[in-house]
Amino acid sequence: MNVLLVYPLFPKTFWSYEKILELVNRKVLLPPLGLITVAAILPQEWNFKLVDRNVRSITEAEWQWADLVILSAMIVQKDDLLSLIKEAKQRGKKVACGGPYPTSMPEDPQGAGVDYLILDEGEITLPMFVEAIAKGETSGTFRTTEKPDITGTPVPRFDLLELDAYDSMSIQFSRGCPFQCEFCDIIVLYGRKPRTKTPAQLLAELDCLNELGWRRSVFMVDDNFIGNKRNVRLLLQELKTWQLNHQYPFSFITEASVDLAADQELMDLMMECRFDAVFVGIETPDEESLQLTQKFQNTRSSLFEAVETITKTGLRVMAGFIIGFDGEKSGAGDRIVQFVKQTGIPATTFAMLQALPHTALSHRLEKEGRLRSGNGNINQTTLLNFVPTRPIEEIAHEYVEAFCALYEPNAYLDRVYSYYLKMGAPRVKPPAQSPSWIDLKALAIVVWRQGFKRNTRWKFWHHLFSMIKKNPAVWEQYLTVCAHNEHFMEYRDIVRNEIEGQLATYWVEEERLQKLQTVPEKEFDLAS
Repeated sequence: MNVLLVYPLFPKTFWSYEKILELVNRKVLLPPLGLITVAAILPQEWNFKLVDRNVRSITEAEWQWADLVILSAMIVQKDDLLSLIKEAKQRGKKVACGGPYPTSMPEDPQGAGVDYLILDEGEITLPMFVEAIAKGETSGTFRTTEKPDITGTPVPRFDLLELDAYDSMSIQFSRGCPFQCEFCDIIVLYGRKPRTKTPAQLLAELDCLNELGWRRSVFMVDDNFIGNKRNVRLLLQELKTWQLNHQYPFSFITEASVDLAADQELMDLMMECRFDAVFVGIETPDEESLQLTQKFQNTRSSLFEAVETITKTGLRVMAGFIIGFDGEKSGAGDRIVQFVKQTGIPATTFAMLQALPHTALSHRLEKEGRLRSGNGNINQTTLLNFVPTRPIEEIAHEYVEAFCALYEPNAYLDRVYSYYLKMGAPRVKPPAQSPSWIDLKALAIVVWRQGFKRNTRWKFWHHLFSMIKKNPAVWEQYLTVCAHNEHFMEYRDIVRNEIEGQLATYWVEEERLQKLQTVPEKEFDLAS
């Protein structure tokens, strides 16, 4: 069996980092961990090829080679997924797909002509699919309500990746999150009881990456790395030894709930394992909105103090913010900007609230008759998909202005500077490596643009030399994060143009619906 694994295109997003990746001659931030895990679970006597469409196109030879095409996608990849299903079917191929988007909305790939839907978690549903193939079944849907024990999940097929195309590598330790945020689909997809791999499993994955020659950052893509603190501690104790024995070949990034700040021992362990950064979902500084959306873990202590504690430990905080909660008061965008300025958080992903499929939020809004579309899309260029409690144009305006304010070049440099002045020093130091020609070229371009070409030139040099003097242990990290605004500067224009365009379309549709509601019944029949 020749299996072609295909990962659909992403649109430009906050996390796509195109301008930064161009500088270092890489194509994509992260690889498709789901598909290479699928390849590891399927029979190993099958033949596999993987094409990440974000890296390159599928060749004609690959289409002809394939007996079966398997795709996986998130909602943001919807358009390319459906297009790929149709193209594969036009070529006479059998097509299977799974992942978060098909699991949440299986009717969409079904409508595009997919043969097999492998939904929910593959440790259970992939063997069901393989059994159906062995029986000669030509179609089917494979589902389960059971959450698998992932201690038997094999090492992903990292060897299928075009490693040089990726800036960071993905691995996963746990699935699920113990909290109950109303808008979150993670607990819908993976449950509220965090399940973890064993330390030995994760170290085997790192051994594989090490043997393949990977030497850059590793992103632990857990939706809440500290969901099961007991097991995380066990992992970190062994990871600490592994990193030391292997001379710290990897740095790590992960995602965690903000209550990480309350566990200094855990943060210290992360630092000793060479964790550099952590993404936390702050969402909003408005406590009433946090209470309403059931994000109670963010109300138990000061969010400002939590960010300060994590930062001073030495972990760079990346934060997520949302605008558009029910009952939200005017000026929410400004309050987010002020919070970010106060804390100094460099990278803050910011989006309008989406009611994602099957979440508690989507169910509530549907009952209230306020859900406009069940196809929520967590992208920074998407309007709310429901009727909010304050005017949508007010929310959209606040959102665009706040996003643009956060990534205005001078404001960004000031924020990163203030943040890194208080950043804790790294606890471990890997062996020194000479910078590559690509890295030196990227550095020269950033220095030219920010230190000479733009009106940021004075701030750039003042802040850089001051950082070297006042907190020399972090100046290289500081300069790297300064470079990130090469992406955000362009992306803020994309946000403004996309949101303003969608807002215009929104009002055209609203006007059309209002006209339909006012047409007399007989005229409506004729019009339709």
